[in-house]
Amino acid sequence: MPESVGLPQGIDPHKASVARMYDAMLGGEHNFAIDREALAAFTAIDPQVRTLARANRDFLGRAVRFLVASGIRQFIDLGSGIPTQGNVHEVAQAASPGARVVYVDNDPVAVAHSTSLLADNPDADIVDGDIRRPADVLSSPQVRKLIDFERPVAVLMITILHFVTPAENPAGIVAGFRDELPDGSWLAMSHATNEDRPDTAAAVGKLYSARATSPVTARSYDEILGLFDGFDLVAPGLTYVPLWRPDPADEIPENPSEYWVYAGVGAKNA
Repeated sequence: MPESVGLPQGIDPHKASVARMYDAMLGGEHNFAIDREALAAFTAIDPQVRTLARANRDFLGRAVRFLVASGIRQFIDLGSGIPTQGNVHEVAQAASPGARVVYVDNDPVAVAHSTSLLADNPDADIVDGDIRRPADVLSSPQVRKLIDFERPVAVLMITILHFVTPAENPAGIVAGFRDELPDGSWLAMSHATNEDRPDTAAAVGKLYSARATSPVTARSYDEILGLFDGFDLVAPGLTYVPLWRPDPADEIPENPSEYWVYAGVGAKNA
């Protein structure tokens, strides 16, 4: 029986999903043959794609721990993907029990598995929503229930904005969230770059355009830095993912630009 027969409603059996491909990169099980085939093509372009995905996931964990240490107890994770080890609520609530997390994704598999995972967690929930509509996300019942906008909030945009095309105005999307955040809030972001490996970025962009549900737009250092408008970056600024505040036991790569994703964390301007 073809795998597509049992696919949930709303899933295109002919297109790989960004969320499910990322799940496959991290060794997850919530993906389909079409996703694994696209990942194989990605791996042919960049054999270390799984290492890059893990480095990005590790950055997420370090960023969340940093934000908790900075006093943040509320998180909105945009384009959160399919639950896997080291979810935001697991990291945040381990560091500070009672920390509140709202995930946002529009992939049916990501939403279904997140709903199941969070069923018994009163301090975490999932919004079936599109980050391109900040007002809709921020007015959702889940956000209004869990997030107190009288207190600082951290918005996480981890490898999501490169799936937003120039025509969809990524800077406007960031501003739509930023302008509703109270003083003392933060933004954590990682984003694919075409700065040092333009051929790789271009080939991956073509792959996603042809085989996945969302195209990829890798951006330059300055373009990504511009997305932090209204936020003051903390040290070390915008840098390759393995170089953002590595833990003492982390191995620092000899050529960080091989990890062609920039990462940064910034506090909202007062």
